[in-house]
Amino acid sequence: MQFRFSDSLKNVRPSEIRELLKYASAKDFISFGGGMPNPLTFPMNDIKQIMDDVLAQYGALALQYGNTGGLNELRTEIKTLVYDTEKIKTSEQNIIVTSGSQQGLYELAKVLVNPGDTVITEEPTYVGAISAFDANKTEMHSIPIDNDGMKTDLAEAEIKKLTAEGRKPKFIYTIPTFQNPTGITMSLERRKHLIEISAQYEIPLVEDNPYGELRYSGSRLPMLSALDKDASVIYLGTFSKVMCPGLRMGYTIGPEDFINKFNLLKQALDLSSSTFSQYVAWQYLKRGIIKQQIPKSIELYRKKRDAMLKALDEHFPDTATWSRPDGGMFLWATVDSKINTTDMLKDAVQEGVAYVSGNAFSPSRIQGSSMRLNFTFSEEDQIYRGIEKLGNLIHKKVGPLQSS
Repeated sequence: MQFRFSDSLKNVRPSEIRELLKYASAKDFISFGGGMPNPLTFPMNDIKQIMDDVLAQYGALALQYGNTGGLNELRTEIKTLVYDTEKIKTSEQNIIVTSGSQQGLYELAKVLVNPGDTVITEEPTYVGAISAFDANKTEMHSIPIDNDGMKTDLAEAEIKKLTAEGRKPKFIYTIPTFQNPTGITMSLERRKHLIEISAQYEIPLVEDNPYGELRYSGSRLPMLSALDKDASVIYLGTFSKVMCPGLRMGYTIGPEDFINKFNLLKQALDLSSSTFSQYVAWQYLKRGIIKQQIPKSIELYRKKRDAMLKALDEHFPDTATWSRPDGGMFLWATVDSKINTTDMLKDAVQEGVAYVSGNAFSPSRIQGSSMRLNFTFSEEDQIYRGIEKLGNLIHKKVGPLQSS
């Protein structure tokens, strides 16, 4: 039998990152590709103790179907967490627990966007957001970023243009702190401008904050949700980077009418996120283990970031540029414009090292000479060897280009 598939996935690209993961476990292979936390940051003993306690004390509930909105006790802890860390004021009714923040991205597009509607994103932006928005047939208009984040003056100009054409964007998506893929942090001035734009044009903001607690240098800036006074920001959070990704725990915070619609859609998708994982996350927060674990992750990741920056200084050509992030898990490198990093990836894999090519993060497909490099997963000696291999490969490719 030949199946007749729907049109809904026609525009969805396969994930280069998912393809690269199959190499990650290969012996001697160095992967800067996936956005994977280092397993050394997983609080194994604490999680094991929590799981044992959950089964002993709450087993009949933790192994049962759960509330679609999420475990009430977990939502209370999330409410406390976002206020303590980001000064975001919210209530349990404004929080819904998701199966990772990726589910939140898909659901918010499904709730807010009709096929063919426009949204504003950063250029480049998170590959998972591109996949989620493509799956909902969303037309993405990407705004360039610089060292201060999204160029909000260009965003406003694009909004004016689209509105005049009768295609007002349904929301603005941003990762303002330690952006994926660049690691760049949006300046306070542009955060305030984005809030002003949202209010003036009545366009919701979607703020994704997976990495905010992983700061290695610099000063904390207020999140958009903390600056918001008009209930115009939808906030996406996750435990994947501060607990462990395998439990698939995330959450979305937004106005109650939005959360109610979100709840309806989630009922159709999975009824509820894993009840057992929610009990584990609740106890992880309630016992304060998160406060003990994050400083350990920061200490480990800071050394890895510094190692990669040092290796880039030593081995990449002078013509290349790269970001110097204050936190997060990634940096963004751009090489000679004549080099296509998608094509070069095949050669890199043969050399035993991988990255994610720039166009994977580009709705406009204009990042062909860039690459995202993850520094959290590999050991420091692997970081040096991997960057040296990439640097040698780039030098080999740049030489003939310069002489041609």
